[in-house]
Amino acid sequence: MTVIDISPSVMQFLLAFIVVGPLLGAVAALLPAPPGLKGRNPDQAVLRHGVTVTGAVLIAAIVLAVGFDHDHPATMQATTDISWIPALDVRIHLGIDGISLPLLVLTALLTFLCALYSYFKPPAGPSPKAFVALVLVLESGTLATFAVLDLLLFFLAFEMVLIPMYFLINRWGGDQRQAAAWKFILYTLLGSVVMLLGLLLVGLKSGTFDMVALATDNGRGLTTSVQVIAVLAIGIGLAVKTPMWPLHSWLPDAHTAAPTVGSVLLAGVLLKMGTYGFVRILLPAAPDGMRTFAPYLAAFAVVGIVYGSLACLALARTGAKGDLKRLIAYSSVGHMGFVLLGIATMTPTGVNGALFANIAHGLITGLLFFLVGAVKDRYGTADLDTLAGATGAALYGRAPRLGALLAFAAVGSLGLPGLAGFWGEMLTLFGAYSPAEGLSRPAFRTFMAIGAFGTLLTAAYMLIVVRRVCMGEHTLPARTTPATTPTPSAASAPDAPQAPATPGPPQTPDTTPALATTPAPAASPTPGTLQAPTTPGTLQAPPAPQLADVQPYEAAAWTPLVALTVLAGLWPAVLLGLTDPAVQKLLSGGKS
Repeated sequence: MTVIDISPSVMQFLLAFIVVGPLLGAVAALLPAPPGLKGRNPDQAVLRHGVTVTGAVLIAAIVLAVGFDHDHPATMQATTDISWIPALDVRIHLGIDGISLPLLVLTALLTFLCALYSYFKPPAGPSPKAFVALVLVLESGTLATFAVLDLLLFFLAFEMVLIPMYFLINRWGGDQRQAAAWKFILYTLLGSVVMLLGLLLVGLKSGTFDMVALATDNGRGLTTSVQVIAVLAIGIGLAVKTPMWPLHSWLPDAHTAAPTVGSVLLAGVLLKMGTYGFVRILLPAAPDGMRTFAPYLAAFAVVGIVYGSLACLALARTGAKGDLKRLIAYSSVGHMGFVLLGIATMTPTGVNGALFANIAHGLITGLLFFLVGAVKDRYGTADLDTLAGATGAALYGRAPRLGALLAFAAVGSLGLPGLAGFWGEMLTLFGAYSPAEGLSRPAFRTFMAIGAFGTLLTAAYMLIVVRRVCMGEHTLPARTTPATTPTPSAASAPDAPQAPATPGPPQTPDTTPALATTPAPAASPTPGTLQAPTTPGTLQAPPAPQLADVQPYEAAAWTPLVALTVLAGLWPAVLLGLTDPAVQKLLSGGKS
């Protein structure tokens, strides 16, 4: 069934445009703006160009999804197969099925939302011209990774995203950005070198680099020893990008230093490239090798789940000086652990859960990084102790819509039933309960129990974050000095809360531009704020200044992510109906 009947040639053109269009847009972004399109200034013109190109790519991706034959999602559609390097039998082979289509649309959507957000709030740093060009190159490489069906083209697309992300962190990032950018590029490049050797081994030993042919052959052209070596080599490169514990240490630094848009793209789409490689290449092309390493992959996955959660709990505790962006980065280590656990089960249930968790993580964690970036813009810091302190957030009272969105994203991340995060984790645990033939059932049930414990830890740290950032710290009132001369004031009304009159540094309002720094008159306290009594010897603390709440451009960038998180949670069949037939075909050796 197709919503709109689109001819195969048009589908081919759409997929080619989705892959190549951002690259052409990146070249155009570096050229001078034509007369009449410069807008108010060149910076505004190039940012508008980024919105236009990413918007066109998103429209093409939506049309491609509408024209996709949903009755046959296991069949490669919109295919292009052109000989490129005949001597090595390398072909420009593009195509999509039910596995790659959701990731393609997710990438186009997140990149467009990032471009839209940047148009209204450009990142601090060098000229936006280079920023827009790098984002478009990054989009092209990511989309190509999900669309190509040749091992060498997959490697080229996989590597294409490294340089743009390096410069986005290094030029537009925050503190420690240079060290974080170097750590990112070194880890991923070293992993990619090992992965290339594995890809060459598979291609040369099997006689083809075509991923469809390799999946159909289902490892019959490769000996078990070759499969084991290939899975080890390719798996290391993919595990670095995923990231899998203990190859994850580049991720928290990169997220902490990256600009908001860089963090959204890194979490939302770049991490998915690693897990996609496991499903698209290793599961169908080297099943015996995967079966050998599956228990170890599952063990590393559940260690990552627990480790990421414990790291988040440590960062969330009072006095730890934890960075909220860093905490969300560590949460990604745990969430991607669930994806790897689902892949390690080698069952349709587990792999479908992994693919669902991939999409859910992209939506929810992308939204979380948008929100954390907005909080940091308003306060000038993402330090949890500062945000939750006496002069800190309490977002429910100072920016209620922003606080409500942060709480929504947090409960989505912890896997609340009815939201997208729930189904991926549940299906993954079901898959671990009954793994594929030849895998140890007791071992995987142990992994399932550890993963389930990790969900409890996830709920713990996310609820702590919501309590501290959205509600503020709860402090016990101290004894106050009796007033010798009562003074009539609004603060002395019977129903008015009394602030402690004991020592402590005077509170001062935040001076960032987003704050309303003019305190309210003493006779009319702002609702939800505390006002100190005017007794002799007591310092009067001004009421906490209000924050700028969600702006229209922020609502435009975040609403699609909220809506899709709810839609995927309430109607999971939309996604599972695409992935399940394709997964069944991959795991059965190319048979539908």
